[in-house]
Amino acid sequence: MHGTSRSSSGGKSEPGRKTVRGTVFPANARVGQQGSLTYVWAERGSRPRAPHDQRYVSAYLFGAVCPARGVGAALVLPHVNIAAIDLHLAEISSQIAPGAHAVITLDVAGWHLPGRDLLVPENISLLPLPPYSPEPNPVENIWQYLRQNYLANRVLDTYDAILDACCDAWNALAGMPDTIRSIATRDWAKEVST
Repeated sequence: MHGTSRSSSGGKSEPGRKTVRGTVFPANARVGQQGSLTYVWAERGSRPRAPHDQRYVSAYLFGAVCPARGVGAALVLPHVNIAAIDLHLAEISSQIAPGAHAVITLDVAGWHLPGRDLLVPENISLLPLPPYSPEPNPVENIWQYLRQNYLANRVLDTYDAILDACCDAWNALAGMPDTIRSIATRDWAKEVST
């Protein structure tokens, strides 16, 4: 898909019961021509070459995963602002099973704060993380995985190439539910029914 990437959601909810399908972990990552360097296998004592671009075109990959179900939802957008977060929340909401409710952890960036024109769908509750604590958000590990396996050590010539790389990387991850579970599962975030 050009500009967006979507993964399907599964799971069913029993009628008359409110199910919290575990915690959904969202975050955004800048992907661009500057790229990132990662570790590579090389002969001991050698210095492997890696391309590094000096241009500054970039896009933002907004992704969220539900490790309990091994699914995710993502968008690739040109900017990070409240409107982009609104689009991301709407995308996440569209992937939540009917009758289910998602708890979404967020850092306390200015565009994540409710009450500042942020539109929170009915089937989502926001749970802010403490300041300066990215460790509880496993999507940071998802970004590391995507960079190490799909996005690093390459030169992306155009904005469309950046969009394609982001979509290809996310769609590859979305096709591996066991990898999502392995990277993002946290003991403190479990599915509950009330």
